This record gives sequence, C-alpha cells and structure tokens, in this order.
Amino acid sequence: MARLNFLLLIAVLGSAIYLVHTQYLSRQLFTEFHRVELEARRLELDRDRLEVEKRAQATPLRVEKLAKEQLKMRTTTPAITQYVRQDGTVIPAVAAAPAASAPRAAPKLAPKGHP
Repeated sequence: MARLNFLLLIAVLGSAIYLVHTQYLSRQLFTEFHRVELEARRLELDRDRLEVEKRAQATPLRVEKLAKEQLKMRTTTPAITQYVRQDGTVIPAVAAAPAASAPRAAPKLAPKGHP
C-alpha cells in the first residue's frame, strides 16, 4: 500500500511539474506572439506613412521640378523635336504638327542638349 501511495504521489508531482512547465511555455509563447503583433502593427503604420509620403513626393509638379533641376531636362518644343519614319527619314516636328484645331497633349520633358 505504501508503494502504491508513493507511486501515486510521484505521478501527481510529475503531473504538477508538467502542468507548471506547460503554463510557463504557454506564457512565453503568448508574450512572444504579443511582441510580434506589436511589431506588425508598427510596420503597418510605417508602411502607411511611407505610402502617404510616396504619394506626396510623386505629384506631377514636384516630378517636373526635379526633372528640370536635377536631371537638367526641359519641356519639349517643335524646335527640338524630330519624328522618324519607319524608313528612317526624319521629319521636323513643325512639319509633322497636326492642325491647329486638334487638342494638344501635355508637354513632355526631354534631356537638355538632345534633339
């Protein structure tokens, strides 16, 4: 009888130790999960901020200003524009310009010094 009680006591202590260990691991995993969730939220906020900043930086006026100032580009004009046919002949833009009644497209930028 004493042996049976001793074995039962060992089994109960082993179960209790296992339960405490499992709860400890569970708490560690929960803490790690919570930390990862916070990091994911922080990264999501950073991504949203970068998206807003990207939209603000990509406005057409800003892009045109950077193209002119940093890339030394200029607005195209018929004087610097040439069209090339499939056979290789070059047509000046003034000769290839559509009729005055046709709507004009927005000006395009070309690098300075390049026809």
